[in-house]
Amino acid sequence: MKTAIVIGVGPDRGLGGQLCRRFSAEGHHVLVAGRTREKLDNIVRLVRQDGGSAEAMVADATSEADTQALFDAAGDQLDLAIYNAGNNTPGRIIDMDADYFENSWRVCCFGGFLFGREAIRRMQPRGAGTLLFTGASASMRGRANFGAFNSSKGALRNLAQAMAKEYGPDGIHVGHIVVDGPIGGEKIMERYPDYAKQLGVDGMISIEGIVDGFVYLYNQPSRAWSFEVDVRTSQERW
Repeated sequence: MKTAIVIGVGPDRGLGGQLCRRFSAEGHHVLVAGRTREKLDNIVRLVRQDGGSAEAMVADATSEADTQALFDAAGDQLDLAIYNAGNNTPGRIIDMDADYFENSWRVCCFGGFLFGREAIRRMQPRGAGTLLFTGASASMRGRANFGAFNSSKGALRNLAQAMAKEYGPDGIHVGHIVVDGPIGGEKIMERYPDYAKQLGVDGMISIEGIVDGFVYLYNQPSRAWSFEVDVRTSQERW
C-alpha cells in the first residue's frame, strides 16, 4: 500500500484531518502527524472506522529528529507528503519580540524545509512522489499587522517553488495550495464564533473544496503538472 504523510493535523473538521481522511479513501496508508496525541488518535479512529489505514505519529514540525523519524516510519512506499503545519502570528512589527518573529518563520518555513528535504531524499531514488505545501493569502502579499506571518508564508512559497524546479526533473511533483481566506472548519467556529457568524457559510472556504485542490494536484500526469492552485470563496476580495 502506498504511504502518505500529513503533518499539521488537528480536529476532524480541520484541513489536516480532512486531508488524512480523503487520501486514506484514495487508497493510502496515512501517517497522521502533529503535536497533540488525542487529536491524532481521533483522526486515526475515524479513518479506520471508514475502512482505511492510518497511524498516529506525534511530531514537532520544527524538530529535525522528529521529522526524520516520521519519514523513517513511512518506509520505501512513501508516495505523498503534505506539509500543513502553520501558525497565524498577527502583530505590529515595532512591537514584536525577536522570538515571536522567529517562531513564525520556524513553523511556516524552516519546518517546511525539514519536511521537504526528507520527502525528497526518500522519493528521489524511486524517481516519483508528490510533495504538497499548504499556503495562505499571506503567501502572496504583505499586509499591515501581519508582517511575521506574511514573511514566513511567502518564504515557504518561494522554497516550495525552488523545490519544484530543482526536483521536477527527478520525477517529484512539488505543489503549493493557496488558501485565500478563512476556512469553514472547527477552529473558526469555536474560537471566533462571532466572526464566523458575520462571514456566514458563503464567506468561508469549504474544507472539502480545498482538499479537492490537493487531490487535483496529486492526480496530475507528469506532462501536465501545475505548481499552484488557489482556492477562495466567490465573496473574497482579492
